Amino acid sequence: MNALTPEFVVGLRDVMLQGLAREMETTKKVLAAIPEAKRDYRPDPKARTAWDLAWHLASADVQMLDEIADHKFAMEPRFKAAPANVSALVKWYDDNFKRAMERVKTMSPAALMQTVDFYGAFNHPVVMYLAFVNNHSIHHRAQLAVYLRPMGSKVPSIYGGSADEPWPA
Repeated sequence: MNALTPEFVVGLRDVMLQGLAREMETTKKVLAAIPEAKRDYRPDPKARTAWDLAWHLASADVQMLDEIADHKFAMEPRFKAAPANVSALVKWYDDNFKRAMERVKTMSPAALMQTVDFYGAFNHPVVMYLAFVNNHSIHHRAQLAVYLRPMGSKVPSIYGGSADEPWPA
């Protein structure tokens, strides 16, 4: 018996999109905390700069949501040029992440159940890749959050209070 019924995939999509919407708000706080004057900070020669990491986080999240809606994953980045500054990046992410989530929200159960190849690594029903979007976002957001204090910024509350933004006692 196939566990992926139309009702199940719609419910899974809706729960995942609710979670992604909450995560997006947290990601926007981390992106907004990047000091404009220090966006080229790199903690190690092998690491990405804060700006490269921020653009990868924002653009890849949006691209993956669009690719879920398109039923096709491509290695080539869809979005070539990053916005000019931190505030423009936060706005770009907010606008485009919401737009891409709307595309996924309107997918039919049959479309959500369609099996799609993910860069040759796996072949799953496309709805399952929403978990990958979530994990990817959290992974790179955590990397970026670690950059903030060395750049002279404050770390926002993510899953609880931080030393810079504690929860009320």
